[in-house]
Amino acid sequence: MKSLATFLLTLLAPISIVCANELNLEFNLSWKDSALPLEQSHTPVRLTRTDLLLSQFALQKPDGTWLEASQNLIAFLSFHQKRTQLSLGRLPEGNYQALRFLVGLEPQINKSDPNLFPPDHPLNPQLNNLHWTWQTGYIFLALEGYSKGNLGFLYHLGNDENATTITLPTEIDASQPSTLTLNLDLAQILSPTRINISTDTSTHSREGDPIAAKIKTGLATAFTVKNYRQGTFHSAPPTPSVGTPTPPFVSTHLPKVSFPADNPLSREGIALGRKLFFDPILSLDESISCASCHAPEKAFTDPAATSLSKGIDGRVGTRNSMPLFNLAWHTEFFWDGRKSSLREQVLDPISDPNEMGLPLDQAVQRLNEHPDYPTLFQATFGSETISPEPLALALEQYLLSLTSQDTRFDRALRGEIEFTEEEKRGFHLFVTEHDPSQNLHGADCFHCHGGALLTNHRFINNGLLLAEDELGYERATGKPSDRGKFKVPSLRNLTLTAPYMHDGRFQTLEEVIEHYNSGVHRSPTLDPNLAKHPQTGLNLNEDDKKALLAFL
Repeated sequence: MKSLATFLLTLLAPISIVCANELNLEFNLSWKDSALPLEQSHTPVRLTRTDLLLSQFALQKPDGTWLEASQNLIAFLSFHQKRTQLSLGRLPEGNYQALRFLVGLEPQINKSDPNLFPPDHPLNPQLNNLHWTWQTGYIFLALEGYSKGNLGFLYHLGNDENATTITLPTEIDASQPSTLTLNLDLAQILSPTRINISTDTSTHSREGDPIAAKIKTGLATAFTVKNYRQGTFHSAPPTPSVGTPTPPFVSTHLPKVSFPADNPLSREGIALGRKLFFDPILSLDESISCASCHAPEKAFTDPAATSLSKGIDGRVGTRNSMPLFNLAWHTEFFWDGRKSSLREQVLDPISDPNEMGLPLDQAVQRLNEHPDYPTLFQATFGSETISPEPLALALEQYLLSLTSQDTRFDRALRGEIEFTEEEKRGFHLFVTEHDPSQNLHGADCFHCHGGALLTNHRFINNGLLLAEDELGYERATGKPSDRGKFKVPSLRNLTLTAPYMHDGRFQTLEEVIEHYNSGVHRSPTLDPNLAKHPQTGLNLNEDDKKALLAFL
């Protein structure tokens, strides 16, 4: 058997000693190419996700006692997201002979409310996507991918009894900045003597699950120490702001989120962004505005409800317009993820020839020559001179102010109203796995549409039959493994946002449900959550589909 390409976890200690007996110790996560196949007998494996939650860090002194790190220290590691910087905090100087940590969380923390954690906290569900939504607890280890024949597998190790303590003998000198490199060898976990991924396609760590027990056994021996060296890490300070601060209200049942430090929302900025959003001055012939394809009454989607949105002169674009709300929780934009910030995204439609068709230099010239806009930009950003940068920041501020958080669904989550019996049945189907091997027969929607935001913000291939030249997320990443993947939209305001999918191919929710029930097209990049389903589909009956529709 060929071993999985070894993953490296680098522990990085830096900065300087700022006073006696104190030291900063930081961790840096690195790895080799996770797309390399693991040969399990003759079964190639492709990994698409390797995420972990670590806690209870401690260093062993020469006398055998343990120095515990802060109980608040929890680490979220994600090899595929390249999440790399973790802090162990300040430690007394001295020599240490072992590192210990827990893959998992202590029971009290595991059962806590995930929406109470700050935006940058490792347990914020928006950040880690590891909380089992609508039930208690976190996933401690998530391994997802494909085995032979593009059969998907999902191993989610969680529940208190599966938390795993790792103890690694190693010499550490805390008197100087240092780097400790650890190997995480997943071949220890996915060994063919332990797991047959062709038949053991999933685990969700239910009580007595034998697959979860095998994964825990392998995890206990999967970490080893590779080397030790010096190193430092520094982070950049935020940019100061201008304007009257106006942070939006965010409900406590939504994950906490950080708004841009270098473009804080202000009364002036939001008002300016709104004026620009509804002003046709930003289109070539001044016939359409941003709101023409993103109308408030349609949850900021296209009021024409056409499959593909139209621009100036009736030109047909390539995408169905996306709804614009809760954008503060997004990190990639457009259906294909080709922009990594909202301020980059907002400028594209202005200059796109099939949308507003106005070159940016002409757009800012019009604004500079306008009787009102220079004064408004001065009040917002401190300068009357308008360029693409403040134009983008103003639009970003307005769009970030748009939140969806008080629907009937939200009121039910808060206990203010109750679902009907049919809606309850639909909700049960929504949050239940479809895994006949474990006697689970749900609609399996929650993997992509879980949590209060009703999206995981990831890019997936959801089984649509696509044209050969349709790259999807591959356009942004350049990776063939991302072909046919598109952004998972939120299911909020769903009855307002028809038609559905990136190309608007489905006019009704009934069509959407039937797609997942029986119409999924299998391809090499089909999401593992769908690829693990039987070839025959979900086999929902008419009552199931009716109940699911009622909940949606």
